[in-house]
Amino acid sequence: MTFIFLIIVPILVGLWAQMKVKSAYNQYVQVPSRGRITGREAAAAVMESAGIYDVEIVQCHGTLTDHYDPTHKRLALSQDNYQGTSLAALGVAAHEAGHAIQHKQEYAPLKTRMALVPITGFASQLLPIVMFGGFFMGFGPITINIGIAVYLVLTVFQLVTLPVEFDASTRAKKQLVGLGIIDRDELDGVTKTLDAAAYTYVAAFVSSLGWLLYLLAARR
Repeated sequence: MTFIFLIIVPILVGLWAQMKVKSAYNQYVQVPSRGRITGREAAAAVMESAGIYDVEIVQCHGTLTDHYDPTHKRLALSQDNYQGTSLAALGVAAHEAGHAIQHKQEYAPLKTRMALVPITGFASQLLPIVMFGGFFMGFGPITINIGIAVYLVLTVFQLVTLPVEFDASTRAKKQLVGLGIIDRDELDGVTKTLDAAAYTYVAAFVSSLGWLLYLLAARR
C-alpha cells in the first residue's frame, strides 16, 4: 500500500498532468488572438516593458520545448509559439518572458533554483544508477541512502520550481492584458493553457516527494 500510495499514485498524477497540458495546448493553439501578434513579438513586448533589451529570442525545435536560459540570456520558443498568433502561443511566450523579468529583478526563488542546477544535474545523473542497482541488486542500506540524498535534492529543486513557474504565469497574464496584446475576454484560453502546464510541475514535485518518503520508510 505504501508503494501504491507514494509511487504509483504520483505516476498516475504525472500522466494525467501530461495529458492535461497537451489537451489544453492543442485546443488553444487552434484559437488565434484578435491582435494577430506572434509569440516572438509578445515575448519581446513583455520584456521591453520591463526594460529588458539584451535577451535573444530564438526558435527551437520540438513542441512545448520553450524555455528561458538565464546563463546565456536566451529565450527559446518552439516553432508554433515563435511564429504563431494563438492564445496558447502568446501565453507560453509571455510566461517565458516572465522568467526573464524574474532574472532581471533577481527574484529569490529563481536565484535559488539557478544555484541548485549544478547539484541537481549531478543528482539526476546518479538516479539511473540508483534505480538500476536497487531493482536488480536490491535496495541495500548504501543504495537507499544514496537514493534518499538524490531524491532530497530533486524534491527541493522541484519545490523551489513551483513559485518560479506560478509567478511567471501570473506575470504573463497581467502583461498580456496590460499591454493590450490580448483582450480581457481572451484571457481564459491563456489561463487554461498555463494552469495545465503548472500541473506538470506539481506532479513532478509530488513524484519526487513520494520517492523520498518511500525510501525514508524503507530505511527504517
